[in-house]
Amino acid sequence: MTSRTVTLLDVARAAGVSKSTVSDALQGSGRVAEGTRVRVRAVAEELGYRPNSAARRLRRASTGAVGLRLPATATRLDYYMNLAFGAVERAQEDGLDVVLLAPSGASGGRIASRVDGLLVIDPEVGDSEVPGLLDAGVPVVTGERYLGPAAGPSGAVVCDNAASLTALLDHVTERGARRPALLAPAGSSAWATALRATARSWGRARGVEVALRTVPFAATPAEAEEAARALLTADPAVDAVICAPDGSAPGVLRAAAALGREAGGAEERGSGTALLVASCVDGTATRGAEPPVTAVDLRPAAYGRACAELLCDILADRAAPDTVRRHAWSLEARASTGPA
Repeated sequence: MTSRTVTLLDVARAAGVSKSTVSDALQGSGRVAEGTRVRVRAVAEELGYRPNSAARRLRRASTGAVGLRLPATATRLDYYMNLAFGAVERAQEDGLDVVLLAPSGASGGRIASRVDGLLVIDPEVGDSEVPGLLDAGVPVVTGERYLGPAAGPSGAVVCDNAASLTALLDHVTERGARRPALLAPAGSSAWATALRATARSWGRARGVEVALRTVPFAATPAEAEEAARALLTADPAVDAVICAPDGSAPGVLRAAAALGREAGGAEERGSGTALLVASCVDGTATRGAEPPVTAVDLRPAAYGRACAELLCDILADRAAPDTVRRHAWSLEARASTGPA
C-alpha cells in the first residue's frame, strides 16, 4: 500500500505519457487515442489514483479568481511588486480577480478550491510547497521554469537570463574591465542557477576568470556592501562588479567609495582605482543611485502581464497546455560603467 496520495504525475510516469494526457484520458476530453485512454485508466486504477475533489468542482464551475504565489522575499523588492501589479491588471481584463497567496501554508489542495488557476513566480527547488501547487489540479503558469522533479506547470513565461548576464559581462569588458566579478544570488530558482552557470561559462569561453561571490537571493544594500568590500579587499584587481539581487547595487557603490574606488570614473581607468558597477535587475534603486547604475531592465510589470495572459489563455482554451512564451529584456547603460 502506498504511503502517500497518488497524483496525476505518478500516473503519467507509470503510463509513459504527459500529465495533461492523463487528465484528458481520465476526464474523457481532449484528443487522446482510445488505446491510450484505456491504458491510462488501467494504470490509474492499479495505482489507486483518486481525483482531487476540488479539481473536479473547478471543472464544473469557475471561481472567477486566480492565485499569485511570489517568493517569500517579494514584499520588500521593487521587482516583484511591479510584477504583481502587471499580473492583476491583465487578469482583470479577463474578468478574473487575483488572490495573493502567502509564501507559507499555500497547500495545493486548499488553494485549488478557491481559484481557477495559479501563477507561481520564480519557484525554488528547495521550496517544499511548490510540488503541491504544481499538482493542485488546476492550470499553473510559472514565471521562469521550475527545475525540480515535481509535476511540470501548464505553461511558463521565461527570460533568457544567460543572455542578459552575457550582455552585462560583454558590456563591462567593452568599457575596459579585465577582471569582472559577480555578486551571484543564492538559491535554486532558474534565474539564480542560470546566472551562476553563465558567469562560469562566459569566463571559460573568453579565458577570463569571473570572481564569483554568493549573496542572499534578496540581498539588502548592506549585505551587498559587505560582500563587495570583502571582495575588493581580497582581490583589488577586480575592476567591475555586477550585482544580481534587486535593489542592492547602491551597497556596491558605497563599498567602492569607502575603498577609494570611483564607480565609472573614466579618468581613473588607467590608475586602477576606477570600478565599473552594474546590476542584473533594474529598478528605482539603480536609476536613482549616484552615479546611476547600468542594469538589465526585465520589465517586471510587462512580465507579470505576460504570465497572467498565458494563464488566462490556457483557461479560455486560447493556448495549449505546456505553452512556453519568451519575455524580452533590455540593457540600460548608465554612468556607473563610464561614458559611452
